[in-house]
Amino acid sequence: MQEWPIELPLIFIEYIRSKQLENYGSVKKEVDNYLNEIMKEVAIPRLINVLEGDNDDEIILALTRIEEISRKDAELAKPISTYLKTLLNRNNKTIIKLAQTISNNFSKAERKNELAKKRKIMRDKEKLFLEGKINGEEYAKARKEYLTLKE
Repeated sequence: MQEWPIELPLIFIEYIRSKQLENYGSVKKEVDNYLNEIMKEVAIPRLINVLEGDNDDEIILALTRIEEISRKDAELAKPISTYLKTLLNRNNKTIIKLAQTISNNFSKAERKNELAKKRKIMRDKEKLFLEGKINGEEYAKARKEYLTLKE
């Protein structure tokens, strides 16, 4: 794992946590503790060394790969979010642009998740309205909140 590009351990750990951890059953806590250990001792130090280092080319290479990942699945790249603010203050325009794009990808993903939640609530309210369990005023209020968020 130490020879991997700097973003891969983070992505691997986040993937295991979000998609696979539930499959571990009774040893889930031990696996989570192990992932925390890897994060603290391998992934984060390597990431910090690159992102806080002086080698702009290495930073750009890492951010380029992280940007691609954040475009596809922002959750996998989430561990980098704490370093974006510092990267936005760098003097290199390419680094600033990549950091801003990653930040925008996180915002889009968050908004998409919010819309999905509101869409589910709206479907439930619509079903209740059609069944006559809520009145038109409650339905209209929920619809207005959904449409406001959607815009």
